[in-house]
Amino acid sequence: MEYRRYFGQAIDRLKAERRYRVFADLERDADRFPLATWRADNGAAQEVVIWCSNDYLGMGRHPRVIEAMTTAAQKHGAGAGGTRNISGTNHPLVQLEAELADLHGKDSALAFTSGWVSNLAAISTIAELLPNCLIISDALNHNSMIEGVRRSGCEKVIFRHNDVAHLEEMLIAAGHDRAKLVVFESLYSMDGDIAPVAEIAAVCKKHNAMTYVDEVHAVGLYGPRGGGICERENVMSQIDVIEGTLAKGFGTLGGYIAADSVIIDAVRSYAPSFIFTTALPPAVAAAAGAAVRQLKNSQEERTLQQRQVARTKTALAAAEIPVMANASHIVPVYVGDAELCKAASDILLEKHGIYIQPINYPTVARGTERLRITPTPYHTDAHIAALVDALRDVWRRLGLPFGATPQPAMMEALPKPHLKIVAAE
Repeated sequence: MEYRRYFGQAIDRLKAERRYRVFADLERDADRFPLATWRADNGAAQEVVIWCSNDYLGMGRHPRVIEAMTTAAQKHGAGAGGTRNISGTNHPLVQLEAELADLHGKDSALAFTSGWVSNLAAISTIAELLPNCLIISDALNHNSMIEGVRRSGCEKVIFRHNDVAHLEEMLIAAGHDRAKLVVFESLYSMDGDIAPVAEIAAVCKKHNAMTYVDEVHAVGLYGPRGGGICERENVMSQIDVIEGTLAKGFGTLGGYIAADSVIIDAVRSYAPSFIFTTALPPAVAAAAGAAVRQLKNSQEERTLQQRQVARTKTALAAAEIPVMANASHIVPVYVGDAELCKAASDILLEKHGIYIQPINYPTVARGTERLRITPTPYHTDAHIAALVDALRDVWRRLGLPFGATPQPAMMEALPKPHLKIVAAE
């Protein structure tokens, strides 16, 4: 059998659907972030401005974070030496988990190698350990949450995005005494909309359901100490499990959950993707801990970022660039076509030295393609002005419409959720 042919055909399908992804060769400049060096296929090097980094606060370049990482690497070496079951837990990782538990007001925390892994491991393990568990999941949950639901083998239903009344219908239909796990995000990163976390927590408590919230795009950025949307809304104590990442607001690498100590111990003891995975290296744990401590005690980074987000949204709206409105730091610019979205990204990079990755299916529904802009505290007013000029040029070149501010209802492009309980895939 000519195995190679099947892989080539799979790639050809992606290209035909305009979904083939190309990774830009970028080198971030820690001293001058958001500037970076882009190396094109022909080997030419060009300075560009990154406008789509998930290092939302620029903590990856913060002097205290870098110092913590280099000091730990010199003291402990580069790697962790193995899984925690084999090699023990390096002390910076113990300290990091204590910081995370304190951040969210929980008994304990558990760190993973990524936020994707923490969702997969925690959701699947928690649901599997509950008898006859029903998982009730928001329609726009992240792939990592969906995979956790699938991995659990439990029954599931999907409630309409951020629709608390629909969620309550499902909770009632399931019955008060059945084990129920409600999984949702606090901030959805593609549209930038924010969940009604207090209302969800209240209805789940009313109907005897566990709550699991993904705060990946909110930790570090919201709340008095960077605890996320749930801290800002003063409902952390009402949420059973809070999941977050160290790779976005905290600028490093890894994911985690924070919860009651018995939940953490159960996940630690049963989740294969935790048990059999090498631990975070001491240098990474130390850097992440430094970032968490910094953002617990400093408002400066959040204040500067929020100011530049507001200025970016205002400037784009004034230029009639179709920004999808939301109340978060995410700035989605609507395009609505995969090929045009990729073309816009290419022109921005090649002609204007601006890097913004196109967001196409399956990350978003077909017909809702967009450019996803994420201003940081280090994007200056001059950067914003240059971005606006560049986008206006791109819109003219591609014949894209000015002035519209569409709210593409992504739910209409998806199967309609209903009350029927179906087996997990």
